[in-house]
Amino acid sequence: MTHLTDIRVYYEDTDSGGVVYYANYLKFTERARTELLRAGGFENHSLKEEYEVLFVVKHIEADFLKSARLDNLLRIETEVIQLKNASLVMKQSIFCPKDVDNDKHIFTLNVTLVCINAKSYKPVAIPKALKINFRNHLDESL
Repeated sequence: MTHLTDIRVYYEDTDSGGVVYYANYLKFTERARTELLRAGGFENHSLKEEYEVLFVVKHIEADFLKSARLDNLLRIETEVIQLKNASLVMKQSIFCPKDVDNDKHIFTLNVTLVCINAKSYKPVAIPKALKINFRNHLDESL
């Protein structure tokens, strides 16, 4: 199942020419991952407080296909493509639905996240309730 998040491009996201600064795509996808958690009833602060875990980025592969611009409304699709005991891989794609060139797919990211203990910062198993949530977003067609 794919989770969808819409994000508007604001002036602060762009350079002087109105083009989204490349690092902001990482921020947009981070927000979408947070919204996926929130949709499942989890928030980052509760993961730390209730489960004593955090998620850290271990690896990223990104393809910048086309630039987003000021005032674009972007749609971010997030799906879990691999789920292990202490880590998962998500695929995230950013689309600009009203793009004038009809090439709507502008960015793709594969990100590996590792679950760590909030105190020792060592890898730990993903909590069962959270793992169930991630399974609901697992794209089993891949």
